[in-house]
Order: sequence, then structure tokens, then C-alpha cells
Amino acid sequence: MKISIENKIRKWLSGPYAIDYDEGSRTKCICRGKEIPSQYDEKRKKLVVMLPDIEKGEKVELELKQGTLSYSEVKLIDNPEKGIVDIMIGEEYFSSYHYGKHVVRPFLNPVITVKGKSVLRPPVPEGNPEKLDHIHHRGIWVAHGDINGVDNWSEMEGHGWTVHQEFIEITGGPVFGRFHEKSFWMNNKKVKICEEERIITVYNMPASARIIDHVIILRATEGELIFRDTKESGLLSVRVMPSMQADKQGTFENSYGGINENECWGKRAQWCDYWGPIDDVVAGISVFDQPKNLRYPTWWHIRNYGLFSANFFGLSEFTGDKKISGTYILPAYQEMKLFYRIYVHEGDTRKGNVHTRYLNFLYPPTVSKG
Repeated sequence: MKISIENKIRKWLSGPYAIDYDEGSRTKCICRGKEIPSQYDEKRKKLVVMLPDIEKGEKVELELKQGTLSYSEVKLIDNPEKGIVDIMIGEEYFSSYHYGKHVVRPFLNPVITVKGKSVLRPPVPEGNPEKLDHIHHRGIWVAHGDINGVDNWSEMEGHGWTVHQEFIEITGGPVFGRFHEKSFWMNNKKVKICEEERIITVYNMPASARIIDHVIILRATEGELIFRDTKESGLLSVRVMPSMQADKQGTFENSYGGINENECWGKRAQWCDYWGPIDDVVAGISVFDQPKNLRYPTWWHIRNYGLFSANFFGLSEFTGDKKISGTYILPAYQEMKLFYRIYVHEGDTRKGNVHTRYLNFLYPPTVSKG
């Protein structure tokens, strides 16, 4: 079987590409005479391939064959006793997902880029001997400061919890590794508020350009959910390595060209990118919003001290007008589904091609089966 891919709009940078496909799981994919990584996604009935760079106006042909694949894989290694899933890309350690019973909210940390450097601040050690600020900024996490009156953002007295229940799926392969987790949001007495499903997909990309997809589903299983207006929120949040902070040696930029806190905090944008030095390398991390997300493009709670989060609730604080409210009510037994892409790259915003990567995310090449 042959499939033609046409790139009409702009250059496609090498990355994951999904094709509707229901003809079997053991599929080799040949492009330009060479095998490229391919993986069948049984749940979604798609063949996901790692397309190479394709120039604007170029067509490439994919030849699909049944056979054994020869590529290194993304591997997810679960250790239930420690409450950690380690993520390997080929033979390289990439990240760990922390979900154990002592974890207030599950999080990813570290996230490794070139030369083995992490773009995330390490989790604050127990007891906080260095007296670091904002101990609840654990890496990459999901939280909200006032949901039905519960603070599921901070770790101050009386805080809420996100408690891991089970993994619905853990899978690996030549193109991606994915885990699908179910958790309960709870108050400080461990009474359930709602359910969350989090689906994290890591792709087999080089250290200079890593991609992580986050799908977050919140379900009002116990009755209506009131997400009150507060800046203390991020249904995707990141805390960067200290040397990358904009009040030190780093910089951040949004999709409109705004630079640092004065031009980006409390502003709407399709993406934000935070970059800076980590020892002898320069690297960055972006969060991409998706048009189907609630209140797209999102507002950003992004600070010079290293926090950035997608927050579409804190409108009264962002605008300085208490008459404007970002409070949102999710009716009982309904769900809110969000999709964010995280892009970890070498260099600054320009070298990382963040603008093009975002547009590739929204507008991939078109496909026609031959």
C-alpha cells in the first residue's frame, strides 16, 4: 500500500504524524527509500510515523509493508513500589513520572535535553533545607487553586490532593510511549471532588527536539465543579531550571512576540517559550495551546522567577478588573478535555523553530492513499 503526503503550506520539521489506518499492527514504512519509525495505535486506529523534513510544496510517498520493525523504542518502566514511571528514548533516560502515595500531585521531573541537562527545577527536597520558594512547583504538573473551595494548587496547610488510582494503559514502541492514568482530586480530608484522566505521550525524537503531548480530562463525577477565578492555577504548569529564569540569565517569549513578564503575564497567546542557559548549553521549553481547548487562546500565568502555566481562569487578576470573572462551572457528570503539546528544544526560540513547530502542530501536511 502506498500513501502520498503533500506539504502545501510551509516546511514540515521532522516529527510524529498520524494516519487513519486499520490494516494491522506490524507495519514497516518506507520513505525516500529508507525505513522510518512507524507504530500502530490500536486504540485510535491510526498509524503514527516519524516523518522526515519535507519542504514547502514537496510531495513524498510512503510505502507500507507488513514486517518486523528495526528501530529503537520509547520505553516506559513502571515501579509501583516507588510510585515512578521512568521514560527511556532509545538508550537515553528522558524523564520520570512521580505518582506515589506521598506525592501531593503527580508530576514529570526531570525532562532531559541535550548533553543530559534538565530544563526543569528539581523537586524541592523534604524539609526544604535550601528554603526554596514555591515548593509545590514540582516540574510539570496539573493543578487549580480553588475548585469547589478546595486549594488543589499549593502545599500549604489544608491543601487538596490529586491521588493516583490506576494506569489504564502503559505502552511503548518505535514512535511513541504513552501512559493513561486515572486519578481522583480530593480535599484535605481525602474526600473525592472529581476524577481526572491524564494521557501523556512521549515521542521518539532527538534530544535537541523532544515532544510530549498532554491530554487532561476532568470529570464532574460527584456533582458540578466550580473553578473559581484565581491566578493560582495551571491545568498545565511548568517550573524551569533556575539558571533559565528571566530574572537571571533566561528569557521567555509568547506567540505575539511579547518578551518576559511585563509583556506576557496575564496575556493571551497560542504558545509561550521559556529558554536560557543550563551550564554549558542553551535550551528551552514551550507549551502549545490547542484550538479546541476551553477559552483558546489561553491566558498565561508566567513569571520572571521561572513559573509558567496555561491559566484561563484568573481573568479578574490578569485584567485588574474585579468585574471580569474567569470562574467556570462544569455541570454535574460532564467533562472538560484539554490538549497541550510540550516542546523541549536546543537553543533559543529562534533556533528551536518554535513558531514553525507550533504551526506544524496545527496544520500538518495532507495525506491521500494510493
